[in-house]
Amino acid sequence: MKIKSASICLRVLIVFALFVFDLNNSKVHAQTEPMYSQYMYNMLGVNPAYAGNREALSFNFFQRNQWNGIKGAPKTTSISLDQAIKYGKIGWGVQVYDDRLGVEAATGFNGMLSTRIQVSKKGVLSGGLSFGLMNYRINLNEVQNRNNPNDPSFISINNPSSWKPSLGMGIYYNTDRFYASISTPSILKSRLASYEDFNSSIDKSNAFHLFANTGYVFELNEDLKLKPSTMVKMVSGAPVEADINLNVWMKDILGLGGSYRTGDAFVGMAELQASPNLRIGYAYDVPFNPLKYFTKGSNELMLRYEFGNNKTKIKSTRYF
Repeated sequence: MKIKSASICLRVLIVFALFVFDLNNSKVHAQTEPMYSQYMYNMLGVNPAYAGNREALSFNFFQRNQWNGIKGAPKTTSISLDQAIKYGKIGWGVQVYDDRLGVEAATGFNGMLSTRIQVSKKGVLSGGLSFGLMNYRINLNEVQNRNNPNDPSFISINNPSSWKPSLGMGIYYNTDRFYASISTPSILKSRLASYEDFNSSIDKSNAFHLFANTGYVFELNEDLKLKPSTMVKMVSGAPVEADINLNVWMKDILGLGGSYRTGDAFVGMAELQASPNLRIGYAYDVPFNPLKYFTKGSNELMLRYEFGNNKTKIKSTRYF
């Protein structure tokens, strides 16, 4: 049964936001999910409801090196596949990732499943779940500049490592020109909650994240499209952060744009639709916070390849 009113979609998004915020009541202190600057070109990493959105079998690769020049700075690699099946009513996806920060590392995989409902002539509402396993570990032998090399806080637990389940959820609504979504990639505590053997009151847990996204494509003329978009990131125990993005697409081949990340950085982006199957993207972040004195910026590379041809509904002119 098709839902005729798009207002229902907005109500669902609001209810979902309230629900997932109510799920989390733990005390946390920092962002722990990987960050991407080019999320708007494939949101599978932040919203499982995106799985199957482009219908064709899609391979995606992300590589991000953050804060170049700082030892132990974050490095994230993500590889994923997703596709729509059952005449576009179901989407599936898989993701393998490796996220490193200093002496910490998180490696894991996620399976994703989404249901897609036609809610209007051009609108589709999707709801999705992700589930998987994460191996979170710390190599305390690599901690630098310790005042006391024999500090029992660093030797008593012998480099902790733990496999934990992960669970995420999201809702995604889109037409051919507009999208809006709300998601949380991690509901469970998938990182080590505490080191009970430590005497130093070190506490480590993964912060609850809620992402809200929206964007629209304006057709200025036949060869020029303007795409403003935004992502609002809400993290427990941290200030609300927003990305404000503006991209220009020329002849549906070359996209140029930039982002302003509140309190953090400016981002320059370039996208090339090299063929109907292949898209290549690059982003460079320039911080304007105090880190600008210590880092040369952040680099991010994106590759997407869609298998098949026009008969398999590759949507090469899609902008998200």
